[in-house]
Amino acid sequence: MDNMKITEKAAYIKGLAEGMQLDANTNEGKLLKVIIELLGDVTREIEDLNENAMDLAEEIDELSDDLADVEETLADWCDDCDCCDDEDDECCCDEDECCCCDDEDDDEEPVFYEITCPKCNKTITVDEDVLSYDSIKCPVCGETLEFEFDEDDEAEDDEAEDDEAEDDGACCCGKKIEKKDEE
Repeated sequence: MDNMKITEKAAYIKGLAEGMQLDANTNEGKLLKVIIELLGDVTREIEDLNENAMDLAEEIDELSDDLADVEETLADWCDDCDCCDDEDDECCCDEDECCCCDDEDDDEEPVFYEITCPKCNKTITVDEDVLSYDSIKCPVCGETLEFEFDEDDEAEDDEAEDDEAEDDGACCCGKKIEKKDEE
């Protein structure tokens, strides 16, 4: 009985009970009949769970293989850069960083600005990405706040970035956009 599957064991017990010719009209007979039926239901559920687990294991293996392919593709990410085009030359980039594809903005801290709404006089804090939009709505009163930067402001910003100091911009309504000190 040790080498049997759980469904085979349940069928064996059911056969034993039938072979014993238990009287289904007695309390004990009724109880044993219900227990044996429950045992059959439980074994079927366990078999279904085992099948589902096997299906999930196969899917996990497939996902693992797909992830390995993605990791391999990402590991070769610098193959498309200009310095590594010649197949005969070794890549001059180290494993973690490509010398010609480096994005210098990754290490910079975000810059925050405080804007005072002209309608409700509440001050809101935004980052540079928000300022790249032409306008936003004030989260307090819903007033549209428009941002305009002329080329002189952009040139000054570029110069300030080179000196690691940034110039404040201005909202189109004339309110000064002040750079918030990082805490």
